[in-house]
Amino acid sequence: MQFPIVDFTGPSASAQFCDSLHRTGFGVLKNHPLRQNLVSSIYDEWLQFFASEAKHHYPFDKDGKLDGYFSTAVSETAKGNTVKDYKEFFHIYPWGRYPSEVSDAARRYYREGSALAATLLQWVEECSPPEVKARYSMPLPQMIEGCEETLLRVLHYPPLRGDEPAGSERAAAHGDINLLTLLPAATEPGLQVLGTDKQWYDVPCDFGLLIVNIGDMLEEASGHYYPSTVHRVLNPTGAAAQKSRVSLPLFLHPRREVKLSDRYTVGSYFEERMRELRRT
Repeated sequence: MQFPIVDFTGPSASAQFCDSLHRTGFGVLKNHPLRQNLVSSIYDEWLQFFASEAKHHYPFDKDGKLDGYFSTAVSETAKGNTVKDYKEFFHIYPWGRYPSEVSDAARRYYREGSALAATLLQWVEECSPPEVKARYSMPLPQMIEGCEETLLRVLHYPPLRGDEPAGSERAAAHGDINLLTLLPAATEPGLQVLGTDKQWYDVPCDFGLLIVNIGDMLEEASGHYYPSTVHRVLNPTGAAAQKSRVSLPLFLHPRREVKLSDRYTVGSYFEERMRELRRT
């Protein structure tokens, strides 16, 4: 499986990007408008935040809105797995809590990433075959307008200690639930995609690249023309095992009332997936 690196400013960028999404579920962009100095500053200051005790001042509310800090003890368990991922993270929503110990850089990134996502969704719509485009209940960029459930997750994968539970991974194989995910290249490699041949392939991770992947909701809305591809983050080995990894996925969600297909609205689809995850 190959992931062409598409020049965002190139004359055929939209066609090349959408072709990669169609074939692999992933697209990789260079020369995109998200500022690298902004991303770097977020990585630096949030790594310090995760190393501090301040993170414990913002615990998530498991019975309420899921903003705030999630420790390694309460991290996610991927669908079909029984061992939690080895990671900690902070959920940022427009309405949610935000640490006073860091700058507003992550909030600015949230706004800039959401604006870029609208452009990319317009590309996806324009490049969809007529029979696929006819399935969309509304223009794709409109699906995310005014939605306050789009999630920015600041992720920290700590250095491995050597006593992790058997079978634990930084992020076990999973697919994303949402419409589209934007992910600047992380501070360390490790992201892999499962190909149709059932082999794992490394995703390009040069600093400055932007990785974009399809979520389950866009797969449903497009009648599976755009596949939501399974991916994972490997545990590093050797000297790399002693390094932290920080990443910054922005999960673009449509409004809950948006119709995805004849079977689902966004709300009904999301609730079904949550029930599945609670059973694992």
